[in-house]
Amino acid sequence: MGGLSIWHWLIVGVVVMLLFGKGRFSDLMGDVAKGIKSFKKGMAEEDEPAQPAPPRPAARLQQQPPLDPNPDPKLQPMPDDRPHS
Repeated sequence: MGGLSIWHWLIVGVVVMLLFGKGRFSDLMGDVAKGIKSFKKGMAEEDEPAQPAPPRPAARLQQQPPLDPNPDPKLQPMPDDRPHS
């Protein structure tokens, strides 16, 4: 009872055909085929490589203000609570 047999799939197919009709189903499949062809055509076209933006010059360390390693004097590192092995 867990698997779907051929009869289940046939009933599903008949219900789909009744809901969508032969014309709608064939139109739907045609649209899917056109979409696939359009996708393949788009993938086959070679796009011109985009020119990368000119690199910005890196900021020099001398121009940057020095960093204060501990702005809050009361702030201390958290104690290591890992077990020692």
